[in-house]
Amino acid sequence: MFVDEVEITIAAGHGGRGAMSFRREKFVPRGGPDGGDGGNGGSVYLIASPHLNTLINYRFHPKHEAERGKPGAGAKRTGANGHDLELEVPIGTLVYGKRIEPELDDEAREDMDDEAEPEAVETPADRHEYNEATMLAGGWELVADLSEGGQRALVARGGKGGLGNAHFATSTNRAPRKWQPGLPGEAFTLRLHLKLLADVGLVGFPNAGKSTLISRISAARPKIGDYPFTTLTPNLGVVTMSGNRSFIVADVPGLIEGAHEGHGLGDRFLKHLERTKVLVHLVDVSGLSGREPVSDLDVLRRELRLFDRTLAAKPQIVAATKMDAVVDDAQIAPLERHARELGLPFFRISAVAGTGLDALLEALWAEVAAAAPQHPASLET
Repeated sequence: MFVDEVEITIAAGHGGRGAMSFRREKFVPRGGPDGGDGGNGGSVYLIASPHLNTLINYRFHPKHEAERGKPGAGAKRTGANGHDLELEVPIGTLVYGKRIEPELDDEAREDMDDEAEPEAVETPADRHEYNEATMLAGGWELVADLSEGGQRALVARGGKGGLGNAHFATSTNRAPRKWQPGLPGEAFTLRLHLKLLADVGLVGFPNAGKSTLISRISAARPKIGDYPFTTLTPNLGVVTMSGNRSFIVADVPGLIEGAHEGHGLGDRFLKHLERTKVLVHLVDVSGLSGREPVSDLDVLRRELRLFDRTLAAKPQIVAATKMDAVVDDAQIAPLERHARELGLPFFRISAVAGTGLDALLEALWAEVAAAAPQHPASLET
């Protein structure tokens, strides 16, 4: 099951409470206070994992909490820190957060209700280590964009442990009975949005041949059927070429006119094309669909533009598909002429017969390579 959007609740661990203790040892009069500090609560991290491609695990487990810090003890012993919680998400996950009030467990409530007089602890000014880019719409903040494998983001910091009574001894108060409860850890509601990372995006009407093409040029094996909307979720495939060249292709469910208004499967999956470097419009020219190829191309381009003008501005290539079923080449000429007028490269391919695929792949590689970041040559010293 492919899940690309979930909402979860996370909570960092509470800090452990400080201890109130006095040294009592034979032959040591006036031992004094020796209560140790509480341990810090565990923090919550998100890690981009190359072994995941869906957020389905969080659909059924939406609540996650790190371990709380252990309380301090006598003899100035500091409590152990709580273990950090690391949650794995697929590469390409966008994380949006909104702060919520942390829930106090029984131990935390006991600390707060204690008759001791806890003093406030100054919290660090840098409690948040968030991405500088923020999205304020709806009160949600962009916490992280996990676009690289192994990338690690702190999303909730654990609470600081409380001080023991050993810290409150003064010249006028030799036996303080003050200690501090641990601070609660940060708590957030997170929205995880997965955007697949691919170099090339395949766009087309249902049954335009997208799944057949990706199965022919890569090891991907999507479901292929002769009925509309066979593809219900995006598919990724790695294309390997000569010269140790390779790139990733994304096949998204078919578009129809009015997709931006929710018709068909709508434009829900178009977000997975936002990170691509080039788009390929697959247009069925076999005549079996009963549609007009030129009109199909215009509809696809219009739906992209209505969804996101940035997406519509990406480099685009037109591929006339199902050439093996074409009887008269004259029916292809209007589409080719229209593509040329739009300044778009045009290719004739048949994924079933394998014709025209090499030329198309070379053109795609040229676009991918051109969009790759150029690293300046190192200076010789």
